[in-house]
Amino acid sequence: MITSNPFAELAAVIPPGVMQAYVVLMVILVAAGVILDMLHKKNAKYFFENSKRAKENAKRTVSGSEKVALAAKTIGKEVLTSGEFANPKRQMAHLLTMYGFILFVVTSAILIFGYATPAATAPAIVPLLWHLGALMLAAGGYWFWFGIRVDLTSEGKPWYKVGRADLFILSLLGMATFGLLWSLTLAAGAISWLFFVLFIAATTILFGSVYWSKFAHMFFKPAAAYQKRLTRADGSAENMPTISRDDPEQQKRHSMELLRDAPMDMGLGIQREAPQHY
Repeated sequence: MITSNPFAELAAVIPPGVMQAYVVLMVILVAAGVILDMLHKKNAKYFFENSKRAKENAKRTVSGSEKVALAAKTIGKEVLTSGEFANPKRQMAHLLTMYGFILFVVTSAILIFGYATPAATAPAIVPLLWHLGALMLAAGGYWFWFGIRVDLTSEGKPWYKVGRADLFILSLLGMATFGLLWSLTLAAGAISWLFFVLFIAATTILFGSVYWSKFAHMFFKPAAAYQKRLTRADGSAENMPTISRDDPEQQKRHSMELLRDAPMDMGLGIQREAPQHY
């Protein structure tokens, strides 16, 4: 079953043109949501104003080759490996979710635009990757939902407590879960159509609620990470103290006299045991 194309069987009821129009509509909804999010939160305005201030406060000029190296480091750490997460479990769950989502969305587009008819047989690897992407997305999402969320581990709240901030992860989980169930029950009649309707509903909520969810952050995260590296390289450091307390100038900036001469390995309480004793 995992090497069969569910969209080809769906074409017997829903024309491929309708499926393709739905995908285009979802792309438009995402673009509109991101633009509205930018206008409301003024993300782009803040980013460019912050970049301008950083240039004014820069202590050195970063060369073109350095900028390329910083961009490569940003892609390698913050984008491809989510290395900014100190918690390895959080990092792994995020990677499963991210790569599962990419696999699922890309292969969905390939199957719908290239092989959405019974006559067009898709290579077995494409529907296999579609199912694999859904499984990865579900694994990472459920891992995060049941065991990693901050309010679960730090505040002792039950896993079923739902808030507005959970819209993104729940719609992701719904899309992956109901998509898999729809595909695996295609021959089951009414139950299969129920899963298909839930799959479409979850997908529409995910892509239609970009303005209200954290979906848009994936577009700003790489730029913000690169800008942070750049400000560290040019010395502006976003007008914040650097992590090196052995620098006399940074020692003078410390608000607490007691800590001005403190060793670098002092204050690592943040690395204490995770609060899981509720």
